[in-house]
Amino acid sequence: MIYYTQLIFIKPGCEEEFHAFEDKVLPLLKEHNGILVYRIRPDASAFITSTEPLPYEIHLVTFGSKADFEDYKTDPKRLAFMEMKDRSVEKIVLIEGVAL
Repeated sequence: MIYYTQLIFIKPGCEEEFHAFEDKVLPLLKEHNGILVYRIRPDASAFITSTEPLPYEIHLVTFGSKADFEDYKTDPKRLAFMEMKDRSVEKIVLIEGVAL
């Protein structure tokens, strides 16, 4: 099993479009052996220290394999909504890892 953590930074005022994008693409995880373990929208008080702007959301997702993740990324049903992502997301920091 492989884990992906996403630190998601959205453009100011684009929360609704980002939420609509997530509503469309997150259900597709199941089709690619993926599970959304955590979807966190942390308050600024949850951060002890930071040298960077704070993310809007943090996701922890698991996939059975890297190939499953790649299949999810290139799923035509997901790609159909990429304009929504592009309009609403400033940047995403993606961290790949495994359970120790």
